[in-house]
Amino acid sequence: MQQKPVPYNYTNQPEKDEMSLKEKVIYSLLAAVGLTGLVVLGRKLIIKKVESKAHEKSFEDGTPQTIAKQIKMTFDNDGYWGTDVKALRKVLSDIKSKAQLKKVFEAYTKEYHSNMYKDMSEELETSEYNEMLQIIAAKPDKEGQAPTTNQYTAWAKRLKAAFDKTYGFIPGTDETAIKVVFNEIPTQTAFINVGKAYQKEYGENLITALQSELEVWEYGDYMKIITTKPKA
Repeated sequence: MQQKPVPYNYTNQPEKDEMSLKEKVIYSLLAAVGLTGLVVLGRKLIIKKVESKAHEKSFEDGTPQTIAKQIKMTFDNDGYWGTDVKALRKVLSDIKSKAQLKKVFEAYTKEYHSNMYKDMSEELETSEYNEMLQIIAAKPDKEGQAPTTNQYTAWAKRLKAAFDKTYGFIPGTDETAIKVVFNEIPTQTAFINVGKAYQKEYGENLITALQSELEVWEYGDYMKIITTKPKA
């Protein structure tokens, strides 16, 4: 007797377009990798846009981005060895307040992905770094505020840093730093208050220290900067 053929059971066979478990896993992984790549790419594009915007602002005079760029340029010093200390001193001295300084610090971090104060500490000698810190510490919280006790102390510390300047192993005096402080002090009364702060900090008379650090003709020229200022 001839055996009848068994009918083909279509319901138990996988459809041609149905994915296997392995294929599903592979495609899921690829999708995840692709999404991660898009997130990373998106993040890079955002960072690039922020940097580009900051770079554009660095060409505008007086913006935090411009000042941050000027600070970085003093570190680079046109490719020469060391930092342009005079230029850095001027840039920091021209900053009007701690509020403005905070914006400069943030702009520096965004543009160069580095800590401005850390870079400064690595670029400068100890006496130079201490001077720059005192320039920063002397800033009023807001522009236009009258000098405070802290500012008198900061000026006194900057003068001491100028007296302690060394050139390699040779002790010396940073006359330019002294002149910058003298130009910043607004009145003769303020200078007297700086002298009191110096005496309190170092137990030494400021005038005596100046006479010791400067040549006779230098001392006379520097004191003229003070005596030509208003008394109060």
